[in-house]
Amino acid sequence: MTITVYAHTKGSQTVDEHPASAIAELLTDPNVIFWVDLCGHSPEHDTLLGEVFKIHPLVLEDMFRDAPQPKVEDFDDYLYLVVHGLDRNAEQPDNLETIELDLVLGPRFILTHHPTTLRSTDSVAADIKRSAKLFAKGPSFVAHSIIDHLSDHYNPLMERFDEEIEALEGRVLAGAEAHVVAEIFEVKRSVAKIRRIASHQRDVVQRLARGEFELIDDAALPFFRDIADNFVRVTDLADSYRDLLGSTLEVYMSVQGQKLNEIMKVLTLMSTIMLPMTFIAGVYGMNFEFMPETHWKYGYFLAIFVMMGVAGGLVGWFKLRKWI
Repeated sequence: MTITVYAHTKGSQTVDEHPASAIAELLTDPNVIFWVDLCGHSPEHDTLLGEVFKIHPLVLEDMFRDAPQPKVEDFDDYLYLVVHGLDRNAEQPDNLETIELDLVLGPRFILTHHPTTLRSTDSVAADIKRSAKLFAKGPSFVAHSIIDHLSDHYNPLMERFDEEIEALEGRVLAGAEAHVVAEIFEVKRSVAKIRRIASHQRDVVQRLARGEFELIDDAALPFFRDIADNFVRVTDLADSYRDLLGSTLEVYMSVQGQKLNEIMKVLTLMSTIMLPMTFIAGVYGMNFEFMPETHWKYGYFLAIFVMMGVAGGLVGWFKLRKWI
């Protein structure tokens, strides 16, 4: 449960960290641009957001519970955005989790909240400690940088999806066992989740890029368009991966059907070969007293010879027809 405050005074070359107790003073200084990053949830966070920043109660409710879809809302004095980053501990194609990032953008401040550590905010924090250029441009560019880092993490994931699907296709064609179906559905579920989140985040960022909101600087609009293009790419890839996984599942069913056909073919051929042999054995197994071959010295050997001859003849005929 942490509160980190970064502040930049116009004209200076540095970004300084401040205690949470300094936020009220920073809000009243027109020469200061600052970023408050909240991790986790505590009563101190509620007090800060509700009493110091005067955040709307509905926004507070959304910030501290999971919002399933990205969104942007304009409250005149500030913008409220919900986006989703990838959980670095669970971002595999068959084990995918996301982390919600709540972002409040004001005229001179940016406020972020996430339930656990997030690479995007960590990366931007490291950048601003090295240089104050990002802060000097304004809160819109800080917001852009955070969302840009967040969107960049989707690209390696999509490459891993590509590799995983290619591996699944290879295993299916090689005759994988039935458990591969469960893996296909797990990856398909992750693709659907990525597609849903990326498409909504694309729509949110496109609204920011179109200049619908006064709090987004005109100079930042092209940069938001670049993020929107990245989410368009992620959405398109997710659509293609969903189709590939559907095709892979169909191929698996076809391979299994082919295997079943081969098994049925072998069993049918064996039954066909055994049928005349069973008939001969059945005839000479009847208990009639007057059967000429019953007491013949070579009757048994003749019956075996006939059986083998019939079986050999059938096998030869099957090979001639290229059934085996």
